[in-house]
Amino acid sequence: MNLKNKTLLITGINEFVGLRAAELAIAQGMKVRGLQSSTENQKAQNLGVEVITGSITDSTVGQKACQGIDIVLHTEQIAQEAGSINHFRDVNVGGAVNIAKAAKQAGIKTFVHLSSVMVYGFNYPDAVTETGLLSGENNPYCQTKIEAETALLELNTPPDFGIIIIRAGDIYGPGSIPWIVKPILMMRQKLFAYANDGKGVINHVYVDNLIDGIFLAIEKQTYGEIFNITDGQQTSWKEYFMRLAAMESLPAPLSLPKDEIKLFLKLRAQGQKLFRKKADILPESVDFMTRPYACSIAKAQSLLNYKPTIDLEEGMQRTHEWLQKTDIQNLMK
Repeated sequence: MNLKNKTLLITGINEFVGLRAAELAIAQGMKVRGLQSSTENQKAQNLGVEVITGSITDSTVGQKACQGIDIVLHTEQIAQEAGSINHFRDVNVGGAVNIAKAAKQAGIKTFVHLSSVMVYGFNYPDAVTETGLLSGENNPYCQTKIEAETALLELNTPPDFGIIIIRAGDIYGPGSIPWIVKPILMMRQKLFAYANDGKGVINHVYVDNLIDGIFLAIEKQTYGEIFNITDGQQTSWKEYFMRLAAMESLPAPLSLPKDEIKLFLKLRAQGQKLFRKKADILPESVDFMTRPYACSIAKAQSLLNYKPTIDLEEGMQRTHEWLQKTDIQNLMK
């Protein structure tokens, strides 16, 4: 499929991945429409994109957003480390299915769902592939990403309607809240530590590499397929967080036992709750930052000819340039 002049609907267009996808789609000659749940962020409108405001769980909103569209890229989700499973399920499963059904009804042929390597849980084997065991880990994010994939693939009926699942790694780059903004803000307050000597591997993927992988999957019309998309680098948690600190000329973070960090974050969250503040980092985040191995991207390399072009060095440099002109404290409000 030639993407030029195709009309792309991006849900969650006001968020980190959605906004960058819009920029890169426009650069490729695509027309873009956005769907976002609030009017707070106007950045997509600044790109000249038509933006519809409404909930992905609302069938009327879904039908309106899908009219005259060729391709849907569904990025909107709840991506917190913990919370009410019902709330996660409403948005991550119900919302995804609602938009997919609206797309199918509108005659759209291609629906791309942004999933996550977190469907493998916290303790998966080395070089886990797309056929690897899925594990909800009693975590609402992991669990509902698995449920969404299952529900969406039931709607896959190519050539009339094709579902593509992208299991993204840990997405970083300008605007990434979990992997750039939160750790740097904690480092600036001298409150950041990595767990267990930083052992294990972060499955980082620079946002532009991820979007390249998504566009390749659309072009090749790989309906019914699931792809792990990461940078394909073996980077330890220690190296990643050390690079982050060095990039900002901050002191190197310390290593502490996992249980100690969890206890500290639990007490911190309780203290914030006491003062009617929203907890900025939850204890469950430590589970996300201690995963053991790299996921395999062999399938994407083979079927899509996916080649991540931006390595960690360049990705960090681009992120550093963005940080120098951005007040990241405002992004957390």
